[in-house]
Amino acid sequence: MAFALPEFNPPDFNNPSLNSAPPVTFKEVQQDGVAPADYHATSIFPEYLQVEEGKWQLLVESRMDCVVVLEPDRSLSVKEFRRLRAGERVACGRGENGEHGILVHTGAFSFPQHVKEKFAFRTHTTRETAFSIDYDELYELLAYEKENGFILWVLGPAVVFDHDARNAFVEIVNNGYAQGVLAGNALATHDVEGALYQTALGQDLYSKQQAVAGHYKHLDAINRIREIGSMEIACRGEFIRDGVMRALIAKQIPYVLAGSIRDDGPMPEVIADVYLAQDKMRSLVRQATTVIALATQLHGIATGNMTPSYKVLSDGKIRPVYFYSVDMSEFATNKLVNRGSLTARSILTNVQDFVVTLARGLVRGC
Repeated sequence: MAFALPEFNPPDFNNPSLNSAPPVTFKEVQQDGVAPADYHATSIFPEYLQVEEGKWQLLVESRMDCVVVLEPDRSLSVKEFRRLRAGERVACGRGENGEHGILVHTGAFSFPQHVKEKFAFRTHTTRETAFSIDYDELYELLAYEKENGFILWVLGPAVVFDHDARNAFVEIVNNGYAQGVLAGNALATHDVEGALYQTALGQDLYSKQQAVAGHYKHLDAINRIREIGSMEIACRGEFIRDGVMRALIAKQIPYVLAGSIRDDGPMPEVIADVYLAQDKMRSLVRQATTVIALATQLHGIATGNMTPSYKVLSDGKIRPVYFYSVDMSEFATNKLVNRGSLTARSILTNVQDFVVTLARGLVRGC
């Protein structure tokens, strides 16, 4: 069955509780970076603000845990606290059902309803959950997104620790199933280590045998790329001949490598300024229609916090943003799925097996 987006259900603004709702109150910022005391904090859901009586505006590019600013042209923007400037006007009010001119619309999409018994086993995702249908649904979703959306991957280094998984993700990239990648220094470092030495953290990618002086391998990889100048230069010069980073650079797929206090090196392309990295990440999140986070708690949770459950398309239509979390850890997947969004899904498995299975279904049709 071909994939189809669920329909968007707009609010009924003729409902008495909304029809009689007051316009939202905007208060001036008195100090850079500090919102008024009763600011409204945004969520992952579609939110409408009644800027003027009878005129409800949808937040077009939202993200959770931010504030809403009324721009001089009467449009609305969603800003992090650190971006606020004195004199800007921030939406205020903690009510979310229209009483303060703000509506958080949690029932926006018509998802298929699954019949549930009052008492049933295995209603929560665990290591024992069956995921066959999730893979089939994901194949259909990604086939649709390849032509109509923006697939954003959030990658932990485990993706490149295995020979088959590393090659499988390259297939995913080369066949058009990635429009952006978010990761850290480790993903790039161990991918380049694999290209240069066929190891990851000093362990052979296929046999898992420890290389002689293997603990030097990732440091040697960083050192060589820093000497050359960048991974892009190394790829152009055929110094890096395979791997995920080469595929991304060759296909001109945008990526953000966000730095960490624990980084070695790091690679030249890693962004050390955490807020600059956050801004770069959000620039890709704004475009995303499906996000898939693989074995990376920190980057996955950070991306989840930036990702709304909906996107307003260029033609004005509103669609859901799908978010998948794939990890062996129930904590990691539950942290993201518990965002309260019907579009968030978890798959508990080894990410290397996941990538290989996904590539077989998407690229090889088996």
